[in-house]
Amino acid sequence: MALPTDPVRPVAALRPEPVAAEPRGFRHRARNRWARVRAGLPRTGLAVLCGLLLALSFPPYGLWPLSVVAVTGLSLLTHRRTARQAAWTGFAFGAPFMLWLLFWLNVIGQDAWLLLALFEALFIALMAAGQALTSRLPGWPLWTACLWVAQEWARDRVPFGGFPWGRLAFANTSSPYTPLAALGGAPLVTFAVALSGALLAAALLTARRRESGRWGVRAASCAAVALVCALIGYTVPLPTAGDTKDGPASAEIAVIQGNVPHAGMDFLGRPMQVLEYHVAETEKLAAEVKAGRAAKPDLVIWPENSSDVDPFLDPTAMNLIQQTVDLMGVPILVGALINGPDANHVQNEGIVWSPTTGPGAHYTKQHPVPFGEYVPYRSFLTKYFTELKRVPVDFYAGKTTGILQVGPARIGDVICFEVAYDGIVHDAVAKGGRVLVVQTNNATYEHTDQPDQQFAMSRLRAVETGRAVTIASTSGISAIIAPDGRVEQRTQLATAAELEARVPLRDGLTVADRVGAAPEWVLAIAGLLACAFAMSAGRRNRKAARANDDAEEGAGP
Repeated sequence: MALPTDPVRPVAALRPEPVAAEPRGFRHRARNRWARVRAGLPRTGLAVLCGLLLALSFPPYGLWPLSVVAVTGLSLLTHRRTARQAAWTGFAFGAPFMLWLLFWLNVIGQDAWLLLALFEALFIALMAAGQALTSRLPGWPLWTACLWVAQEWARDRVPFGGFPWGRLAFANTSSPYTPLAALGGAPLVTFAVALSGALLAAALLTARRRESGRWGVRAASCAAVALVCALIGYTVPLPTAGDTKDGPASAEIAVIQGNVPHAGMDFLGRPMQVLEYHVAETEKLAAEVKAGRAAKPDLVIWPENSSDVDPFLDPTAMNLIQQTVDLMGVPILVGALINGPDANHVQNEGIVWSPTTGPGAHYTKQHPVPFGEYVPYRSFLTKYFTELKRVPVDFYAGKTTGILQVGPARIGDVICFEVAYDGIVHDAVAKGGRVLVVQTNNATYEHTDQPDQQFAMSRLRAVETGRAVTIASTSGISAIIAPDGRVEQRTQLATAAELEARVPLRDGLTVADRVGAAPEWVLAIAGLLACAFAMSAGRRNRKAARANDDAEEGAGP
């Protein structure tokens, strides 16, 4: 009996049936995305740490070496990464940095603090993406430093005139880098700090990779150049004495800090109370002068908002100021809010008040603070942010530079946040200011880091311009700073005080005064051109790689 046999099956049937591939749906993409997120968590954590280190380099902590360390860390984290990866790393670096640095904005509101800090962090994210692109170019530490300048150049101008807080230069107002401000202003200080940090990153990468027999020499060279960038400032001569073409070489200046009833958004108290405080402190000085215990000043500086009512509308305030000026017998620079030039605006002014002619020349603040002193798109934004209604009227932007003759001194007056803007300070010196005066009212932020941060900016401006700087604040920090950045006198916060010193008057210009914004433009454009070149080179390389792949496929069997 024949045994049954299996039918002959085709060869193809003997192959195992293919297993259907899992569809690449939402779950698959989600798993891949989460895997990438987990892989990037250590890098993100390190970026956050570096951002916090950068915040600690600023006042009131003032640990300036950490600014170099932070730049080094960000350079390492973005080196040869994709632009998208580097942008996220830059945001993870910039967000905690700005959130800590600008925490004082909580006084106005958490929404203002969060929105501004996170918006400013976007500039750092863009810079980090540029660093990743240029890290493939020869001499990449140079382009990294240029991109730091470009990032600050953009933040200083966009939007609504920009917000310059957090510049590397402002963390280095009392460091070996500081004298470089006399050569190229704040941008050159930022460039030197960033170049030092990027060079240290290059040294670490070279030492780690050991790509050639000369890796040790290359690493040491990068570290040596970083050290030179830090120490070269010691070779820059800084002025200390008066230097005038005509008139006196110095002036005796008194600064009055009258204090305010209390700190915060509602610092003014009842009407005329702040004015009365400053009058009382000035009367104490007049008594000291009359008793021979203090020298008679040539001029007196009152702070921003020292008259909390418009003296041109309130006869009582005008008479009180005039009586005080007559008592001193010298001009007083009075800070006041003046109605005008129309019904929808007020003007933040410094007014020269003479014992013989009364109120005269004045300076109107050129750069009101957006959302603090005026509300852009007011009719739209106040519907969604009710806190903006606390700014009931917009400040008018002045059109002229603050050059005022106050007694024997031709001063360059800047008001409050204007000290952070390079152009305003530069114009105040280039157009004839022999001493810089910063009238400010920090009472809103009295118990925060803001007064210390703004004070540090004034120190850098002294070195940058070769001018003595006198700061008059309602409740602190008031100070007298020498042209080389030394703090000769300063007050404490939340106190009534009077400072007096003979300060040099100068007509001579530093190199930074002469070149103005040119170094910043050159360095920023160099960084942007390096980015453009790196992007173009990357596209060419990818196109060549695709053409090579196509050629190999065409040559296959």
